Amino acid sequence: MGGREATMVLLDENGIRCDGRKVDEPRRIMIKAGGLKNADGSAYIEFGENKILVGVFGPRDVHPKHMSNTDTGILRVRYHMEPFSVGERKNPAPSRREIEISKVIKEALEPAVMLEKFPRTAVDVYIEVLQADGGTRCAALSAASVALADAGIPMRDMVAAIAAGKVADTVILDVNNEEDQAGQADMPIGYMPSVEKITLLQLDGVLTPEEYKKCVEVGVNGCKIVYDLQKKALNDKYFGSGED
Repeated sequence: MGGREATMVLLDENGIRCDGRKVDEPRRIMIKAGGLKNADGSAYIEFGENKILVGVFGPRDVHPKHMSNTDTGILRVRYHMEPFSVGERKNPAPSRREIEISKVIKEALEPAVMLEKFPRTAVDVYIEVLQADGGTRCAALSAASVALADAGIPMRDMVAAIAAGKVADTVILDVNNEEDQAGQADMPIGYMPSVEKITLLQLDGVLTPEEYKKCVEVGVNGCKIVYDLQKKALNDKYFGSGED
């Protein structure tokens, strides 16, 4: 059913994808630390056509009090897509998908944040997707890590995230919107490079065991590219952008 046609568009005979990238090439990524005056920490990311702003508040008292934990702090994450972030205006009310992605990002960040250092308090992470173009959860997770670091929250490492996938029977890095819709598999990965720990791994689609291993490998290598840009964003804010 038009599969071959879609294949031709998604990946040409020279291994060039529909947006002109090579199979192992990420989209353009720009990360900026800071920017929100009222937040304790913040970050802005452009990941391809994705534009996402993150604000971090805390650690602060938990209300109501019974929601707090005497042994550890709690992390609360809200992922929200603005109504104008997609082509067809989105309902402003939180969708099931937004609630699910909030939970996924929270669980991917928890191994990175030293919550035991601030018991009885909460750290709130607000993620606003201003423009969406496939791979928002990975872009949001990467920006949230920078915002947490910017807020001075104790962390074991930042989580860098990107999606690997499969298009036209080929493993690719950084799945864009068209590839997500028409491709064969999509695998978002979150990774802490300095401790070599994967904190997010999801798979939508079907892969052979070999393709699965290749996808993880390609994704982890992509996360390292993102990680360097996360560090650069913090470096630029706190030490000036001396290195070009």
